[in-house]
Amino acid sequence: MRIVIIEDEAFAADVLESMILELRPKTEVLEKLESIEEAVEWFKMNQHPDLVFCDIHLSDGNSFEIFRQTEVKCPVIFTTAYNEYAIEAFKVNSVDYLLKPIGKDELAKAIQKYEELKQTDLPLENLQRLLQDAAKGRSQTEKKSRFMVKSGQSIKTISTEQVAYFLAEDGVVLLVTFEANRFVVGYTLDQLEDMLDPETFFRTNRQLIANIKSVKEVSPYFKGRLHLALNPSLAGDQIISSSKASSFKEWLDL
Repeated sequence: MRIVIIEDEAFAADVLESMILELRPKTEVLEKLESIEEAVEWFKMNQHPDLVFCDIHLSDGNSFEIFRQTEVKCPVIFTTAYNEYAIEAFKVNSVDYLLKPIGKDELAKAIQKYEELKQTDLPLENLQRLLQDAAKGRSQTEKKSRFMVKSGQSIKTISTEQVAYFLAEDGVVLLVTFEANRFVVGYTLDQLEDMLDPETFFRTNRQLIANIKSVKEVSPYFKGRLHLALNPSLAGDQIISSSKASSFKEWLDL
């Protein structure tokens, strides 16, 4: 079995590799990749492995971005500390979804599941369909249409249509309206990314999720990155990485 591990924490990647080799000593680890950008480049330049182990939260964003930017022609076992991405994971060749810390028994079952699927000799597109059909049986979380926020001594409702962007700042996440009003919300940006309609909201970087209507101007920046101007304006440069630039422009053009 030829595998690739995508994990931005070197220690976690080494531990996972050791567990896999203990369970399947003949496994060949082709590469350990640390970022979206590195993974996209590797899959474009190399013969694809039999199986990929992929963390969801990487140093430069959400690993689902890899599958939007390049075709990955093999099954994937996702590893993550969060459980809210299961449905999305099953849309991109996912064989299984393991929550950290990963136990040896759970890892063994995931590898066995991959081996059993492989024995069916299904073409990848049929495997994808099979996995997606399985995912449909799971209850999907409805996208949020409003947020309850505290305003002084009272509580008010803010609809998502009123939200210009969500901003991580000084250890809290703020909901910012088009009127530039700010409210603390009790979610992380990772959680919000899964709750919001992806046609309306985009995770531009580790600090910001923007409403498409808040995008005032986009301009080229250094090394393939993009500079983002928002309405209402936001202090400091808002930069979109080169690995996200293509999908961001596609999102704007939907």
